[in-house]
Amino acid sequence: MMYWKTKLGDCSLFRGLGTNVSNLLSTATQMTWSNFLSQHQRTFIQMRTVLKVVDNSGAKKVMCIQPLKGRKGARLGDTIIASVKEAAPNGKVKKGAVVRGVVVRAAMQRGRCDGSEVKFDDNAVVIIDKQGQPVGSRVFGPVPHELRKKKHVKILALAEHIA
Repeated sequence: MMYWKTKLGDCSLFRGLGTNVSNLLSTATQMTWSNFLSQHQRTFIQMRTVLKVVDNSGAKKVMCIQPLKGRKGARLGDTIIASVKEAAPNGKVKKGAVVRGVVVRAAMQRGRCDGSEVKFDDNAVVIIDKQGQPVGSRVFGPVPHELRKKKHVKILALAEHIA
């Protein structure tokens, strides 16, 4: 499936087989390239990543300041330090506060031990206190069961749906 363009025109290994095969290969190459790009746009949750807050603590959006444990970035179940960027006026957490959070949804794929992979449409976090207990009393949306391995059982208990 080699296809490339030159200054003289299109070149293909299947030139003698007609234009249908050449067009089909061109489309397949473009689709493969777009899939490659879309897979590599999803990265770790790193510094300055904006995340959605999915509990009722009062915060709406937070920006990651630093992933804990000194890693390059955070994945599902990891703890981060974040700054609140948007908050409800009468919530427990105010705008500008520095908080800790557990990543409960990440757009980056994560492989499971049974061979399946899990990824979400957005990056989401649940705000916790210093002891690791959630600040809010409810967690909205799906939460992966990998949080059990990371000792965040209280978040799983508050969740509506465990994925």
